Parts: sequence; structure tokens; C-alpha cells
Amino acid sequence: MECAPIGATEWRKSSFSGTNGGECVEVATGAPCVAIRDSKNPDGAVLTVNRSRFEEFINSLSM
Repeated sequence: MECAPIGATEWRKSSFSGTNGGECVEVATGAPCVAIRDSKNPDGAVLTVNRSRFEEFINSLSM
């Protein structure tokens, strides 16, 4: 599976994330992948997953 280069993506946090220094993750989408990282450590490790699998995961949380 080929993903967009991480540097070419736009990272975003959930609208539920506040500015109080809590534990947040950021995601960046680049078909066919979703990249996930710790917002407090933007230069750290990045997890890249298949976009359709990520959507399945998110949908399972709202059931």
C-alpha cells in the first residue's frame, strides 16, 4: 500500500480537543491511507493505516 508522503499532508485534531494540554492525536488523510500521530510529539512516530480500515474502526466506536 502506497501512502502520501507525511510531509505533504495536512494534520488536524478533533474538534473535541481543547487547548488545555490534554492527550490528543492528530490525523492526516492521503488516499488510500490515514496517518496518526501524537499532537504533543509531532516529530515522533507516525502510524499509517488503510483508510477503509480506519473508517471501519471509527464507525465501530459510534455503535
